[in-house]
Amino acid sequence: MLGLDAAGKTTILYKLKLGQSVTTIPTVGFNVETVTYKNVKFNVWDVGGQDKIRPLWRHYYTGTQGLIFVVDCADRDRIDEARQELHRIINDREMRDAIILIFANKQDLPDAMKPHEIQEKLGLTRIRDRNWLLGRHFPLRRLQPSRKRMGMTSGL
Repeated sequence: MLGLDAAGKTTILYKLKLGQSVTTIPTVGFNVETVTYKNVKFNVWDVGGQDKIRPLWRHYYTGTQGLIFVVDCADRDRIDEARQELHRIINDREMRDAIILIFANKQDLPDAMKPHEIQEKLGLTRIRDRNWLLGRHFPLRRLQPSRKRMGMTSGL
């Protein structure tokens, strides 16, 4: 799981793992958890997104079957930076076989970009050599408790 710092990667990881929100701090290094979804277990590596850490991302690519790239939909100032990082990742030879889930996070915030705008700004339609999906994050605080995890897993 990659994305710029403060995109919400660690929060998403622990909502997937535990089904509830936990207090997080900026990730320096990584968190790794095994998540079970529909009787399938998979390991999720949540790697810090600060600009000084990003050159280390490539060391986590070997053997990757899928990429969850988290985007802060309310961070219009850094959407171009997110696009550059996404394309840098998917153009790496180690990632050529990975399926891609773009997780459009924080859509409940004021002035957040809608999924079609995220698709355009990230240049997703230009990705033609592999499967990708733009997963929508439903505002968790507005969902019934029994549906909160469903909003998180809609893209899985």
